[in-house]
Amino acid sequence: MHKLNKSYISLSYPLGLTLLLCLSLSSKTVKAAPKPIPSQLNILTQPRNQTNTPDTNRAAAEKAEAEAKKLDLKTVPITQGIAKWEEALKYWRLASDRNKEAATLDQIAKLYWVRGEYRKALEYAKKALPICQALGDRECQGAVATSLSLIYDQLGEYQKAIAFYEQVPLFFTETPNLRPTTLNNIAHVYDKLGEKQKAIDAYEQAFDFWKKQGDAVNQAKTLEKIAFLYYASLGEINKSLEILKQANSLDPEFKRDRTLSNLIYFSVANSICTDKLDTLKKPPEVEQPKTASNPSANSNGEAVVKNNIESWNKNVEKWQKLEILGAEADFLEIIGDFGYTQLGEYSKAWEVYQKALNLRQIMGGKSAEAKTLINGAEILNKQGKKQEAIDYLNQALDIQRQIKTRPAQADTLLTLGDVYSSLGAYPESLKAYEQALSLWRESSDRTKEADTLINIGNVHRKLQNYPQALNYYQQALSISRPTGDCRNEALILERISSTYLNSGNYQQAINFGHQAIALSHNLEVVEYKLAIEAGTSDILAQVKLKQKNYSQALKDSQKTIKLAKKSGYKEIEARTYTSTAEAYNALKQPEKAIQTYQEQLTLYTQMGLVAEQAQSLHNIAKLQRQNKQISAALTEIDKAIKIIENIRQEVDSEDLRTSFFATVQDYYQLKINILMELHQQDPSKGYDGQALQTSESSRARVLVELLTQANINIRKNISPELADEERRLQWLREAREKRLSELASQSQPSAELIASIKQEIEDIIKQQQELAVKIRSNSPEYAALNYPQPLTLSQIQQQLDSNTVMLQYSLGKEHSYLWAITPNSLDSYELPPQAQIEKAANDFRQSLIRVAASNKQQATAARQLSQIILAPVANKLAKRLVIVADGTLQNIPFAALTEPTAQESYQPLLINHEIVNLPSASTIAILRQETQQRKKAPKAIAILADPVFSADDSRVTGKPENNSITPDLDLQRSALSRSARNLNRNGWDRLTGTREEAQAILKLGSAKDSLAAFDFDANYNWVKNPQLSQYRVIHLATHGFADDANPELSGIVLSLVDKQGKPERGYLRLNDIFNLNFPADLIVLSACETGQGKEIQGEGLVGLTRGLMYAGSPRIVVSLWNVDDEGTKELMTQFYRQMWQEGKSPVAALRAAQLSLWQNPNWRKPLYWAAFTLQGEWR
Repeated sequence: MHKLNKSYISLSYPLGLTLLLCLSLSSKTVKAAPKPIPSQLNILTQPRNQTNTPDTNRAAAEKAEAEAKKLDLKTVPITQGIAKWEEALKYWRLASDRNKEAATLDQIAKLYWVRGEYRKALEYAKKALPICQALGDRECQGAVATSLSLIYDQLGEYQKAIAFYEQVPLFFTETPNLRPTTLNNIAHVYDKLGEKQKAIDAYEQAFDFWKKQGDAVNQAKTLEKIAFLYYASLGEINKSLEILKQANSLDPEFKRDRTLSNLIYFSVANSICTDKLDTLKKPPEVEQPKTASNPSANSNGEAVVKNNIESWNKNVEKWQKLEILGAEADFLEIIGDFGYTQLGEYSKAWEVYQKALNLRQIMGGKSAEAKTLINGAEILNKQGKKQEAIDYLNQALDIQRQIKTRPAQADTLLTLGDVYSSLGAYPESLKAYEQALSLWRESSDRTKEADTLINIGNVHRKLQNYPQALNYYQQALSISRPTGDCRNEALILERISSTYLNSGNYQQAINFGHQAIALSHNLEVVEYKLAIEAGTSDILAQVKLKQKNYSQALKDSQKTIKLAKKSGYKEIEARTYTSTAEAYNALKQPEKAIQTYQEQLTLYTQMGLVAEQAQSLHNIAKLQRQNKQISAALTEIDKAIKIIENIRQEVDSEDLRTSFFATVQDYYQLKINILMELHQQDPSKGYDGQALQTSESSRARVLVELLTQANINIRKNISPELADEERRLQWLREAREKRLSELASQSQPSAELIASIKQEIEDIIKQQQELAVKIRSNSPEYAALNYPQPLTLSQIQQQLDSNTVMLQYSLGKEHSYLWAITPNSLDSYELPPQAQIEKAANDFRQSLIRVAASNKQQATAARQLSQIILAPVANKLAKRLVIVADGTLQNIPFAALTEPTAQESYQPLLINHEIVNLPSASTIAILRQETQQRKKAPKAIAILADPVFSADDSRVTGKPENNSITPDLDLQRSALSRSARNLNRNGWDRLTGTREEAQAILKLGSAKDSLAAFDFDANYNWVKNPQLSQYRVIHLATHGFADDANPELSGIVLSLVDKQGKPERGYLRLNDIFNLNFPADLIVLSACETGQGKEIQGEGLVGLTRGLMYAGSPRIVVSLWNVDDEGTKELMTQFYRQMWQEGKSPVAALRAAQLSLWQNPNWRKPLYWAAFTLQGEWR
């Protein structure tokens, strides 16, 4: 949803009034000189060896004070005034005049407050207060209490501010009118804290005061403040309207402050429908301000904005000369908010926000600093500087949580959700929005609640969860309609129209689009009318495109561009060019389509929107390719990918880099298609090698980066604060893991409680990941790290030997490709589209894992897939095949595919070939680089098996296990014994077969070179023991589990209880595995589906394998599905026998073991032997 400013005003204290108030209040304390204070009471402030007499000091003080009062602070820098009052202070102290000293300290405090140096102001006010108290001077105390209330308010120490606000009227009993003034200030503070009812109560007390006084004007003025709270903080626009009518009835001639009346009137006018607004009396002589929220006040909105910038810059210069930091910062932000941002000049907006932020940080006003950080973050996000935006927002959140401004926190979370959404990190985005939603509901802000529901709906729309998106939009609509938010209602109708367009329900898209446009015509602010009409008209033009009414679509889209231009919103204008370009393309006018996209690119470039520039370049390249301008298309897509790479590299978090990279895979796929077409035109130019390198650039990049940093000690210079937070999170997580273990050991655990604890653990892990990013960013070693670039063709060939061919696949919607690489050759092949390959791959996998599948079904499925992905390269297959798979091909065992040259009978690929799997070609290079200097571990194997999962286990109770159903278990049930059970149902079954497996393996080696952990010893502490680094092989035989939704929660299950049956930490999750030190030559996970993970575009399978590679092992053996206990025992025994007794490499040993089972009639089905694959180094 395009963001339209809700209001261009705030109810902060007007600077001139504040300055006048401060000076007038403080002047009351500068009374006639009292009798001198006895010197013994002033001994601490009396300088030694002072030759001046009290009379000369008093004269000097009076002179300095008189000079200070003569200074016109409207024309001279305020620091000159402060300096004069400082001079007076010095002499009042020398004259031992405590009353004057206190008054002068307070005067300086107020001047520092006006200047904006709040910490400095606090320093002086705190010095004044005890003197006033010692003197027993209530007027003096009241003046200082006034200062402290204002200072603490700005510093974000709101409870202290409220306390002092409440004290002020008590000191000035002769001025009863101070009471409603302080009540207004207290209400303002409660509003910031999100305590809306307390704010309303304070305003109503002020109203009651004026009512008793019979002061209708001030009653009306107070009602306006209440009306604004209902509008801006509660979203109750209809209620706000009624209160304003009440105010007008009390003061129909507007004797109250008309400036405030005008501002509130136009704030309400921003949102309410014209028919309702017409029932509200306008303040007299009102002229709507010509600001960025109202370019329609002039026929040329852009010219108005530029004129405003010029005017605002003069104000900046004025306050700069007067050295009033707060006013200077305010006008800088106005220039950014309503000037450069409106014009789309984001670089200039960033410059002024940076200046404002520097001033805010000097000033010390927490709330204002956080707001400026958010403004800066929004610009950084638009510029593609995602990590900096996230850092700014987290800084703002830290401040807001510290000062407990919950509505401000919610606003920041909304912006954070926007940044995450732009990175494709949709779970993180939804989490941020849901946190904001909770805060808005707590503070009863209905409009912001609706805004947040819209944002949640937007994410679901991007995820193509259209029913969920519509549900959230309808919730938002049910809020906006009763509250009277006409503008928001129109925007929601626009979103609903867009969702129906995306889901293919064109008639509903038209219906809701027309409703949105009709409602937009009833808005008061012309720019909003135009912006909403333009956005909705664009949707309706896209409907015409979908309905193949191309001529009408072109006419409608061209009208839409004109509307968007008039609105003054350049982002909306730029977006509307897409429909026009698509219409031209559909009408077979590609040159005009390309030209339209180039105009769009120009707009995005002017605005500095880098991600949008990349999208325009991608669209241009796509059309140029269709128009046979292949070389030009390559140039444009290269520009787009360069932008994408810059955005990606700037993000610190691996998860966010992964999410973002998944959203831009189409860019790399387009470049591959372009290069392969160029290769077909001229095979001699090496375009196929460039296509291979592009494929390499598009995959497993985060894994390669993780492996590069694996040996970096990022905790070497960790700060105590970060170390403490790391320990705190670890302790919290261990406590929740233990509780989960306790529940898992129960016979009927509470599903609801388990889900709750799982969510807590997930939240803690997310916090640990965020903390790890902070720790890395503070590490000099990490900062100095240079990530390797994806390998080129020649670099890939250097990793291969004469017995090895690498087969790298790239699956695409139009075409898929296969590259066969040897040390001295490259051959490339075009394959069918991704959908065809993935169907054949899924059919093949299902034929393998279904026990009921016949041999013929398996052979047929294997042959069909083999003919698609191996037959083209049949004459290139070498002894060893290194498979770099893509998409669903990552989930299939190539060893079980049939030999492509085989005729009728099923002949698995493993008969003639060793099979190795890699996430990317670059992975092997970095694995070799990181392990080449490693010394060989002295001992053979450390093995873990048969952990204790439940307090009901016979090893805890001492009672024999009930095995009565065991004889009836068929092979399928046996295989399921290793599968990851849903903890909401049954917990984890004991794996007695793993003990037999481990014991059989141990018999093959030397006892002194082996370490085994069974039963209670097979626990978390054993796995974390540094002594495991002394073993060449680590073998873990236990349950494994993969969490597709949250890969970081995937893991391995160890003993969950101790010998007394008490729960202990037993889940070794992916996050833990990344922190292990396992420099083993080989790690074997003989658990179920340990080779599985979440398939993420551009990164591949994210699961346990990558964690173990990061932990230090260059080769991992994992399983692709659940395997029968006996079959696993047989295969693993053969595997280790081949390695240890026959001296074969792990990859050769695995092939020999699988071949052995295939040749045995009892284990011939691929179900038993094909699941295990080797990932990583084959040497």
